[in-house]
Amino acid sequence: MRAKGIPVSHHFDTATARRDPRLNLCDFYLFRGRPGHVAMILTVNPNAGVKASDTFHEEGLYAFRFDLDGDAQADVTFSVRFGEPVHGADGEHTQSVEVRRATGADARAGGGGSVVASGSTGAVITAEEGVRLFAGLAPELFAANREGLQKFRSGLQGGEFAPDAFHDGTNFFGNRNVSAIALEVPVQMIATAGHEVHAWATISLFGHAPETQVSRWGLPLMTNIFILDEEEKEQYNRTEPSQDTARFSRIVSQSVERATTLARTAAEPAVYADEVTQRLFPTTMPYVLDSDAAFDREHFNGRALTDNVMDVMLSLMTNATIGNGVQVDTSRTVDTFPYVGAPVGDPVRD
Repeated sequence: MRAKGIPVSHHFDTATARRDPRLNLCDFYLFRGRPGHVAMILTVNPNAGVKASDTFHEEGLYAFRFDLDGDAQADVTFSVRFGEPVHGADGEHTQSVEVRRATGADARAGGGGSVVASGSTGAVITAEEGVRLFAGLAPELFAANREGLQKFRSGLQGGEFAPDAFHDGTNFFGNRNVSAIALEVPVQMIATAGHEVHAWATISLFGHAPETQVSRWGLPLMTNIFILDEEEKEQYNRTEPSQDTARFSRIVSQSVERATTLARTAAEPAVYADEVTQRLFPTTMPYVLDSDAAFDREHFNGRALTDNVMDVMLSLMTNATIGNGVQVDTSRTVDTFPYVGAPVGDPVRD
């Protein structure tokens, strides 16, 4: 499919992402795959194949990063790169794809490391040592009442706590596709089973110029609920988790304190805001390897494809139980790799 226009606003809507939606990191999932394996998925390209390209950036470095010792710096990284798109007779594109595993200094920058999988987009690739890879169109699994969120945020800015803004919600992202990178690796390629890691995903431009990070995803909705200033969003996407507390925690703490003050849900809003901020920073995804993933208000442990993360983050922010009025479409997931089902409107895979 060819791109047909300007992409709609989406999860990490920075100026850089608006210029090229292939660099717009929409979501990150981390959960148990096959027995003894870890599955990780990142998505880009809002409304892929319709109002955005169906390809990945040929100078993009798409990376899954894992901190093993709690210093908010990557110790193991799986980086994914793509070749030039080849236009097929059916109107879709294919690209070569390669995954490298890097450790130590190579895990923190660059495209080094050893190749663990390679092939072409659009098909499941099975490599040695039990690695599996898929890169291509997939259904959008993120669910959000965008209109309700806009009303709710406007209410907070105007001094009103208005949870009724989410009444009769519509999933703005229903019946859309994204471009997904799904990778499944043996647990020991990261660490031992039972080890708690802290993970995040990034996209960098990496080609003719020095490497430049343009998008980052650690926890959901940080730049949609807490960090709203456009310049701050851009800076957040360009920094590392190790810089988070110093640079962004005050912004988040102020947002939480204001929300709980207006909602009257905390006896001491400043104390509650501090507790939430400590939980959210650095903004990485905690996950105990080879365990059941669950992202909920009480505990973060990876993120399953069916977790309703907007409800969780809104409830954390306000110290109240808030539902945004829409649910994840679980019919678009499957039990086997790549775990994302058929793209919307695909007559072959549907």
